[in-house]
Amino acid sequence: MLADHLVETREVRGNTPRGRGRPAKAFVLTAAARETFPHLYDGIASAALHWIAQYGGPDAVSRFAADQVGPLEIRLRAAVCEAGDDPMARAEALAEALTAEGYAANATTIASGGQLCQHHCPVAHVAAEFPQLCDAETEVISRLIGTHVQRLATIAHGDGVCTTHIPGPARLNAPTTVRTDR
Repeated sequence: MLADHLVETREVRGNTPRGRGRPAKAFVLTAAARETFPHLYDGIASAALHWIAQYGGPDAVSRFAADQVGPLEIRLRAAVCEAGDDPMARAEALAEALTAEGYAANATTIASGGQLCQHHCPVAHVAAEFPQLCDAETEVISRLIGTHVQRLATIAHGDGVCTTHIPGPARLNAPTTVRTDR
């Protein structure tokens, strides 16, 4: 796949010191590889959204995007609810359910919480013009995980993967002692 320019390597950035051995590499799909996935009806979808934007304005596009991800949210909800209340367990269940929907997703725990990564976006070409599609999807992820999330990268924006940060529980600093004998 490297020789065919379907994947490229990136160094894995970790929050912990690296041990012995070769530096870890992550493989991500290239734009050429993403083109091998079907992107049917992109032209008509883009034209329809342009029409909606022209005659209904940006808010109409946002409402349309929310309506489009509604059925996806319903399909994913059952899998996520079975995972319990822990946001990372829910993220892992969501990743499995998204993979079954064609998003090639995974969830990982990181020092500041977790990340949900989607390696394929079925609407990337249209979402490049209409980021409201990504915004609506991010809102669904937030509702399903049960906490605020933040989109860090999107395929539609030209990134190699859609990455959503899931903050971990707030950490309390150790109480400080104030000297009063001064």
